[in-house]
Amino acid sequence: MSRLVRIIAQPLRDWLDALEACVRDGSRAHLVVIAPGFLLSWWIYVPVHELAHAWGCLLGGGDVTRLEIDWIYGAALLAKVFPYVTVGSEYAGRLSGFDTRGSDLTYLLTCALPFVLTVLIGVPLLRAVPRLHGWRRGLGLGVAVPVAFAPVVSLTGDYYEMGSILVSRVVATTLPGFPLDRWRGDDLIKLVRELGPQADLGDVAGVAASLTIGAVLALATYWLGVLAAHAIARSTRPPPGLRLTAPRP
Repeated sequence: MSRLVRIIAQPLRDWLDALEACVRDGSRAHLVVIAPGFLLSWWIYVPVHELAHAWGCLLGGGDVTRLEIDWIYGAALLAKVFPYVTVGSEYAGRLSGFDTRGSDLTYLLTCALPFVLTVLIGVPLLRAVPRLHGWRRGLGLGVAVPVAFAPVVSLTGDYYEMGSILVSRVVATTLPGFPLDRWRGDDLIKLVRELGPQADLGDVAGVAASLTIGAVLALATYWLGVLAAHAIARSTRPPPGLRLTAPRP
């Protein structure tokens, strides 16, 4: 049980380690740059995240017709480059027009591709913060948090959707005629409200199972980032026996 707790608590532990490194020597410079780093990272990450959804669908052989992005994230400029981008959304961004051509693999790729950034950038950067120096620690922490913890923020969105794809497909194979889209969606709160008046025990079980699997996938994504961080650290470590010393005068 203690091992399971450690596995689940790893994201929190990494964040606390990074924060402790920033305040350890009492320098205010580390803390001052956290907020600007966070805001800049969020502003850049949101549109890239949404574009990655579209690219995932296209990469899987699907079609994209409408990607909504809030104007504050530069949607007007992006719309000049990507014809499917439209300005304005009730969310920060949302892929509202896409066709997976009936492929759940394409659907999963559409949902999952943005989180490659969590694995390759967010988590490795977060875990590297204690090894940085000076104001770079605070900046690294601010930049890393939105990307590293994107799976947590997306637990009731993209990760619920991935869980619901898997659960509904399994149910459909055992119950012919089951509507695949009944539990699927990228907004769990909105879906629960829509199901509310007509929900039965099967719906409760299906939604709960989808959320549980989504949470497992989110944690697995973070741990892939941990593995990537270990690989990056090993690749940048000097070979054993190599001594970096200044030449004698």
